[in-house]
Order: sequence, then C-alpha cells, then structure tokens
Amino acid sequence: MDRAVTQLALSGVGVEFGATPLFSGVTLTVSRGQRWGIIGRNGSGKTTLLRLITGEAEPTSGTIARAAGLRWSVMEQHREFAGAATVWEAAAVAFAALTALEQSLAEQSAAMAEAGERCTPQMLARYDRDLERFAREGGYTLTARIEAVLDGLGFDPDTARSRPLHTLSGGERGRLGLAQQLVEPADVLLLDEPTNHLDIETTRWLEDYLRRLDETVLVISHDRAFLQAVVDHVFHLDAGSGASYTGDYESFLTQRAERRLSQQRAYGKQSRAIAAEADFIRRNIAGQNSAQARGRRRRLERVARLSPPPGEEGAMALRLAADERGGDQVAAFEDVGLVVAGRRLLRHFRASVRRGDVIGIVGPNGVGKSTLLAAVVGERAPEEGAIRIPDSIRIAHYRQDLAQVPADETLYDIIHALRPAWGRGAVQGHLGRFGFSDDTVLRKAGTLSGGERARVALAMMMLSGANLLVFDEPTNHLDVESIEALEDALEAFEGTVIVVSHDRALLRGLTTRTWILHEGRITDFPGSYAEWEIASAERAHAAAVEAAEAEALRRVKDRKQTRAPEGSRRPTERNARRAVEREMAEAEAAVTACEGRVAALRQRLEDPALYLTGEGAFRAGQIGRELEAAKEDLDRAFARWESATRRVEADGL
Repeated sequence: MDRAVTQLALSGVGVEFGATPLFSGVTLTVSRGQRWGIIGRNGSGKTTLLRLITGEAEPTSGTIARAAGLRWSVMEQHREFAGAATVWEAAAVAFAALTALEQSLAEQSAAMAEAGERCTPQMLARYDRDLERFAREGGYTLTARIEAVLDGLGFDPDTARSRPLHTLSGGERGRLGLAQQLVEPADVLLLDEPTNHLDIETTRWLEDYLRRLDETVLVISHDRAFLQAVVDHVFHLDAGSGASYTGDYESFLTQRAERRLSQQRAYGKQSRAIAAEADFIRRNIAGQNSAQARGRRRRLERVARLSPPPGEEGAMALRLAADERGGDQVAAFEDVGLVVAGRRLLRHFRASVRRGDVIGIVGPNGVGKSTLLAAVVGERAPEEGAIRIPDSIRIAHYRQDLAQVPADETLYDIIHALRPAWGRGAVQGHLGRFGFSDDTVLRKAGTLSGGERARVALAMMMLSGANLLVFDEPTNHLDVESIEALEDALEAFEGTVIVVSHDRALLRGLTTRTWILHEGRITDFPGSYAEWEIASAERAHAAAVEAAEAEALRRVKDRKQTRAPEGSRRPTERNARRAVEREMAEAEAAVTACEGRVAALRQRLEDPALYLTGEGAFRAGQIGRELEAAKEDLDRAFARWESATRRVEADGL
C-alpha cells in the first residue's frame, strides 16, 4: 500500500459564523495511513474542522478536495445506535447487511438440507454466490473483530449479545459508540475526544489498537500521553489559523517553541525597522528632505505587516493558595469500608494523609473512586470505619459532573456570592483570568459548554482558600493549555491534593503517592504514578516469566515421560545411551540451577515489600534485568537438554 497517496487536502479554508470569524487560511494535507492529532483551545474550531472534512459543513472560503470513494468513520453524536436492542447489535450496526446475509445463508442451508435430492441448481448457485460474497466482505472474521473491540473497551463479549442497551450508563454508551466506530469499515477514522469515558488500562488498549491500524486517523484529544503514544503528525489550531507539524506530540512542542521564537524575532526586527522609518518621516516630512520622507512614507504604507506570534492571551490564570496552613495530619482512614447497592467497593482501608501529599487515585471505571472522594469530602459516610479530618483542614471539591456550578445563576452572581465585598470591577477581573469578559459574565452557567463550566469551577475553587483540594477527573473538559495552567497551579500549591484522574501526563508530573483501587482494596504506593508504572511493568514481566517457566517445566516433564524403559535395550545400546545421558544430565543440572535462579529472582520481584521504599522501583528494574538474563541462561540450558534428548530419540536409544 502506498502511504503517500493524498486522501484529503484543505487549502485556505476559513469559517465565519455571521460576521464572526472562527478561523481562516487553514491548509492541511492528509495522506493515507497518517495519524493526526488535532489540538487547540476550546472554541478554536476543532470539531468544526472535522465536520468540514466529512462534508457535513461547508467552508466560508477556501477549497476542500477529497479522494474519490473515501469512507469515513464518525462517532454517532446522539448514540441511538440505529434502533439496536442489545450491546452486540449496536456494535455491529454497520454490518447489518452482512449479518442479514449470514442469517440468509443459515436459512438457505436448512432449506437445502430439507430438500435433499430435490435441491435445485438455482438453490445451489444462489448459496455459492452468497457464500462467496460473505467471505469476500469479511463475514468469517466479523465476530472475532467485534469481540476483540468490545473486550478491549471493557464489555463482556458473551453477555453483550443479550445485554439490553437501556441498561448502559452514560459512560458505557460513550464506550459503545467508540466500539461501533472502531469496527466500522472506513478509510479515515475521525475521533473526537475518544478517551473521555475510558480508564487508564482501556486507554492503553486503544493506543495499541490505533497504532496497529492501516487506516488514516484524525483525532481530537487533550490527553497528552495518548497523543504522544498514537500520532505522527499534529495540526494546531491557534489564534484563528492553523499550522501542521510532523512528528509526535513532544516533537510538536519543540517545533512550536522554535516557530514562535522565529516569528517573534522576525516580528521584532520588522517592528524596529518600521519604527525607525516612521521616526525619519516624522522628523523630515516638513524639512529639506521632505521629498525623501514622502517617498519613504509611500513605501512604508505598502509594507505587509507581520502579525505578532500567538502568545498566551486567553490562557487561564489560575493560582491556588490556602488561607491557613492546617495541621501536618490531614486525614486518617481507619478501617474504612464502602458499600453501594449491596456491592462492596472497599474493605479495611487504613492510611494517613500528610500535609503536602499529592495523592493520585487510579483504577478501572466503576470500582468506586468517585465514591471514595465523596466519603473524603463528607458527602457520604463510610459503611465501615471512619475518615478523621481535623478542624484545621478546609476542603474544596472539584466534581466530575461540575454540579458545584449553579446552572441557573450568572457567572457574575456565582463569583459575587463568594466575594460579597467585591465591586463589579473585581468580579469581572477575576472572571477575566479564566477567559470570561464583557457581557459573557452575565450568561447563566447552564448555557455554557463543558469546558467553560470547568473554568468557572476552577474560578470558584481559587476563592475557596482551602488547604485540601479534592479533584475528580479535572481534565475531562479542559483543553491542553488549561490543563497545563492547572498543573502549574497545583505544583505551586503548598497544601494537600487528592486527585482521581486518567490523565497520565498530569499524574506523572504531580503525584507523590499513588493509590491503586482494585477489587475492593487499595494499594498505597509510596511514590509517583511514573514510579508506579515502572513497578507495575516489572510485576507484569515477572508474571509473564512465571508463565513461560511453567510451560518450560511442563515440556521437560513431558520429555522425561517419553523415554523408553532401561530394561528394553541391548547392552551396546545401553552403553551408547549412558554416554549421551551424561551430556543430558549435565544439561539437566544446568536447567535446574537456572530454574532456581529464575524462581528466586521472581520471588524477590513479586515481594510487595520491594515496592514500599523510595528505591523500590529502581531496585525492581535491576532485578527485572537480572531476571531477563537468568531467563536467557535457562533458555540456553534447556536448548542443550533438548538437543541431547533429540539425539536419544533419533538414534532410538
């Protein structure tokens, strides 16, 4: 397949809503097999760009060229799933014709079996024709493909065939919409914030899935770790225009910084030259050099002015500060247990939170992370045990559903209620720090987008003066620039932070402790999320080694059981066999020694105590490398043993 074939080309594209321009001069060329990340601030036009690409919307200016017959895969916005009744039917909705053909083939087969000798050539010809079409259109691989995607996105493929759609939560419907999109045949896959309803493990699965696709991918995302893992090109919408970058997300950051520096230098150089010319004209327009001054003025009027490089105008200016220091002990969890609707989410959890901790809570969707936060902030009491929080601790809670932002109040009234002594200018100034200006401060919160309401929630949190900040998925509705502003504010915050998030870049950059909630228990890892990733990778490696060694031992035992009885051989054969078996014994002794070495290293790597020290992750890495070397020694010893065994079998000894 020629990956250089152009599938899509935008040239000088602009969009205006009434007299208001959204963006202009956008030029983008997409070739087959490329994976593009589309990024930019909320409201910059990312989703509009996807609608232009598919032809759902038309540009105000410019042209869009698309390859003939191009097939798009776009997530269904309303998620009605074309009348499907079950999870499986919804995932397979794009294959309705193929599943109908499969049913028809089953009916034809039954009819031919019933007809027996009366089966006509027409019946056979139709069956052969439909069967060939079924195979050509991928009917034999359809079930496996759908099952793999459903399983990867957290659905049980077996129960999916009978599970009614109406039993799904909002997050599950979002994941099912993504599953439907991934299995649909397409040349170009268009994804709009695909990780919003995914936990970390499911996001990793999606990354791997997209990396293995041959199809072209265009993805809007604010998840920087996801972008880094998936994309090989970036298109950045910024300051009413767009720019293309080749490479992954980190390459984009480097190139953008270099481009802005170059633009700043060119703009500064031109500005100084224009200022010098203007000064000459002003001093000489009425003097003896007036003709020269007038000539310079005409030339200056014709000079195309460079625009200043995009800066940080409009970026959220968030600062978080505690009014009081509070005590050193922030919270104590005493045998805490949580139960919801008869389902146990947590049992016997004991921990102490100290001032300055930044705790990241991770785990699969639905295990109880938000419920745990609700217990921390006092919205619900634990079913067992207690959470002790001293009176000196003040809590501010950022809710995932943003319910803390009153929908029926204006932004001005929301902030004024928190600061009654502030005048209009102070209230508007505070809201301006979060991108709200002029008449927008009089809008009711219920009319805002998710990203706008998220910024209002942070504006409220900034005024709380709390010394314990509790966040539930704070990055879900924020653009990349706002996430970076939040990270900077949290890094400078001198209090304590507890955050539930699937944003690995944020967790890696901020956390000092990691709580992993899984199967009713919390592993309290005394290190950052980045250190936990290393430790968990080593443990996964140890598990893989254990499985491989178990298989090797099984093969050794199987070989031993196939040896012929000693008494069945003649003396010459027994002498020859003994010579070969001496070599086998040496190899087998080496296998045994290597197995002991591997088992000892694996036991050390699986010891939970290894991960409870500051150097644990580093030491685990060393042991992992030793384990890999021991495994290679075992493979070599086992190969020697197998070689000797094959000689015995080949000679019939």
